[in-house]
Amino acid sequence: MGEHAVVYGHPALVAAVNLRLTARLASAPGDRVRLDLLGLAHAEEISWPELRAYARAVRESWREYSLAPGPAGFGKVRGEDPAHVVKAALGEAAESLGAADPGGLTLRVESALPIGSGFGSSAAAAVGVIASYLIWRGAGLDLQRVERLALEVERRQHGMPSGVDGATVLHGGILWARKLADGSLEAEAVPPGSPLLGRLRVYDSGTPREPTGAVVAAVRARRDAQPARCDALLDRIEAATRAFRDELARPEEDPARVVGLIRECQACLEELGVVPEAVRDLVRKVEAEGGAAKISGAGSLSGPGAGSLLVYDPLPERVAGWSFLQPYPYYAVQLGASGLRREEVK
Repeated sequence: MGEHAVVYGHPALVAAVNLRLTARLASAPGDRVRLDLLGLAHAEEISWPELRAYARAVRESWREYSLAPGPAGFGKVRGEDPAHVVKAALGEAAESLGAADPGGLTLRVESALPIGSGFGSSAAAAVGVIASYLIWRGAGLDLQRVERLALEVERRQHGMPSGVDGATVLHGGILWARKLADGSLEAEAVPPGSPLLGRLRVYDSGTPREPTGAVVAAVRARRDAQPARCDALLDRIEAATRAFRDELARPEEDPARVVGLIRECQACLEELGVVPEAVRDLVRKVEAEGGAAKISGAGSLSGPGAGSLLVYDPLPERVAGWSFLQPYPYYAVQLGASGLRREEVK
């Protein structure tokens, strides 16, 4: 809760989910890098000089974009390479450790996360790839370095992100996070006191037509054109997010209050223009049953899908029986799951 608003210094409340991404890294003969990205059905070999050059090129594209961020300029940053996030992550991690090429490497990435649907898949890939590479190089698991490099990779993927996704993937649990004026992220863990998170169900409304970076850039353009209107919406999102955190701290939630807060956030996101008509209609059906639903992530400008959708009802078993939700994939996730972990395998 707090997506889009967090980009402009407002707080966000974010929970890690237990859909895991695994980055497996091992030494290999020769001096080239073998990428095996199972979820994308993509494999290729590339040299270290090519990887470093790729990272430098997209870094420069992002620098130019950051001077005048907008939907038109974002395409040059993201490009069309299916291995974009992994190449940027490996390249940035290699650059951070100096000029020496480390030898042959095989990297295999497997993920249970839906791609491009607001589930944090790019942040998970960035954190997993960077952490495994640093460990492989003997640099240890410096979480501050991982978080800093992962934010750089997220910038190559999303343009002007807050850094919330990477921090949540890294630390896990539930975070109260705010982007500071210098671009860094302030985050604290939030221990849940109520069973509220267990009453939220997570659906996938369909992959957004536009990437997250394009949606974030479009919201920025709208805010530049109508600052007073958009800032009022962001203030309303912050107020609802703060109130939702208070609900998490209660031993039992107030169902009517929770419904109202989720509906308020969703209404603001709809006014920001990031919820397409098909998803708005779906949310209205949830509301007609007495529940509440909101997108969770950047959303979409044109639809039909808008990525992940949180659905709340005081009696979650009722939600499972709503026929209008049954065509959409349901993820029985744990909200507030653990973050990055290291596993040694032979």
